[in-house]
Amino acid sequence: MVIGINRYPVLKEKSDDPAQNLEAPATDAEAIAQILETYGNFRVKRLPPAYNSDGVCYVDPSGSVKKMDLERAIDQLFNPSEPYIPDTALIFFAGHGLRKDQGGVSESFLATSDAYPRGGDWGLSLDWLRKVLQSSPVRQQIVWLDCCYSGELLNFQEADPGIANARDRCLIAACRSSELAREKSNGKHGVLSEALLSALKPENHAESWVTNYSLVDSINQQLKTASQHPIFHNTGGEIILTGQKEKIDRAVLMAQVCPYKGLAAFEFNDEDPKYFYGRTALTDTLLDKVRLSNFVAVVGASGSGKSSVVKAGLLHQLKLGQRLGGSEQWVIKIFRPGEHPLEKLNKTVDLQTPVSHRLILVIDQFEEIFTLCQNEQDRQKFIKCVLGALNKSQLTVVITMREDFRDKCAEQEYAGLAQKIQENLVTVTPMNDQELREAITKPADLVGLEVQRELIEQMLADVEGPGSLPLLQYTLTELWKKREVNRLALPEYTRLGGVKGTLQKRADEVYEALDPKTEQLAAKRIFIELTHLGEGTEDTRRQVLKTDLVNAQQSAKVVERVLMKLTEARLVVTSKLQARGESEKTVTVVDVAHEALIRHWSRLGSWVRENRDAIRIERRIKAAAHEWETNKVQSRYQVHCQWQS
Repeated sequence: MVIGINRYPVLKEKSDDPAQNLEAPATDAEAIAQILETYGNFRVKRLPPAYNSDGVCYVDPSGSVKKMDLERAIDQLFNPSEPYIPDTALIFFAGHGLRKDQGGVSESFLATSDAYPRGGDWGLSLDWLRKVLQSSPVRQQIVWLDCCYSGELLNFQEADPGIANARDRCLIAACRSSELAREKSNGKHGVLSEALLSALKPENHAESWVTNYSLVDSINQQLKTASQHPIFHNTGGEIILTGQKEKIDRAVLMAQVCPYKGLAAFEFNDEDPKYFYGRTALTDTLLDKVRLSNFVAVVGASGSGKSSVVKAGLLHQLKLGQRLGGSEQWVIKIFRPGEHPLEKLNKTVDLQTPVSHRLILVIDQFEEIFTLCQNEQDRQKFIKCVLGALNKSQLTVVITMREDFRDKCAEQEYAGLAQKIQENLVTVTPMNDQELREAITKPADLVGLEVQRELIEQMLADVEGPGSLPLLQYTLTELWKKREVNRLALPEYTRLGGVKGTLQKRADEVYEALDPKTEQLAAKRIFIELTHLGEGTEDTRRQVLKTDLVNAQQSAKVVERVLMKLTEARLVVTSKLQARGESEKTVTVVDVAHEALIRHWSRLGSWVRENRDAIRIERRIKAAAHEWETNKVQSRYQVHCQWQS
């Protein structure tokens, strides 16, 4: 909103003095409006408004603006009704400024056309405007005042409330709270207005656009020898104000591609490997292992990036054929063991016959043979089949497994599995600072994103422990959604809650937006069902059939609706699997997006703690009932005894 007031019919020093009308404000406001529309993609409201013969609005030099109308317009701009809250709101005011000194208290005002100090009407209080900014939900707030005494706006009695409320602000006043501002410089515009107009033009800057910080630098440079010195108040992140349209359009277009993966692993496909950075050394280690051995165990903490480095690192390099030499291409097969690992293996590849080509078999999340497969005989057969096939020289097996499940591999003989892992172990350790820096900045470079240096340093300081990578990727994804044209900035990172707080905050927001009477209850049950209770290990993910989430309390319709919302928020994922024993039928399975959700979402943690014993009993009953249903041999009495014991 731009305001340029020339007419002050009742503003007089004495009753017989002429009205203190002005010449420049309307011209200043219209010039600012045009440059904001041309270079800044702003939708501009003008006060006082008038229309030419073509129906185009302009700032009326002969029009008036009343206090009540200006107050209402400002309130609507900075405190609009939901859901019409803009990301950025800007006010430019040119006109008279007034100062009231009474009872030892000084106060400044934006003079409106009906201002009449002798009658007690001073105009719009700058103290009121400060309070509007403080309560406003608008994230980026811009106020430029070209009038006398305008520095009063910046006189915060305490620390800038915008900092606590995570606001980005650009406040510029023509002069201090006790000073007069000149209406005109050497040309037709006011001193501040003329400097603003020059500083807002992108062609006057080496960069492609103008931010609130570069704007202030330009104005300071222009007015360094002037008798009038504006004052400034920039807080928070940079605000993109204007720019050369074609360059901004290109930056916006490139930045439409998110180069980060959120909670998902990097996959072995055509797109993901190009954004996979920070694991060159580990990838080289894996390539060396594959060249020397036909079995490799990639072991690390949950969230350390095991699956990603195998798929987007190792397998991608094998596909390119750049590291191992030779002209023959590898055939690559990937699967997760699930509840019935031997069936999954047989559907993926036939290991009963000799392998006649170079085959690499990746068993991702190998720990599922313990967390999901409950049949010890099936587990033994699966491991024996996999390890027994290794004497077929063209086969290489790579497994990824959580570190806390290594001891499980030694609880039984398992065809020498524990020794095989020990002899062919690659441990995934946390990234160092340089690797993390690459993981943050290199993907951004590919899509024309700039990552603020202060943001990089803060994220490096916040990433702790071996399981922080999914949280880092998720935070970067959320930052990308809140980007400023092509920039990821520290203030938005702070608003999100940092690496540790972003996921929990997002999960809470999604949950609290659900209907409390039906959807929240369904969501709670879904997340509990997707959590496998650790026995001497951390809780982990648990894949569940979508049909198993439906019961008497949560209908299929409610479950479907909640799952849709949770998948859209990237908190859970759904996939299709071939139905057991039926070649043409598929079933939908549900899984948490990453175990980071189980480990870091305190709400889910409290649900599991409060219901841990009941969950165990319920799952024992279900397992016994499933076995009885399958075998048709156990009596109800036997089932009852089994789960009780």
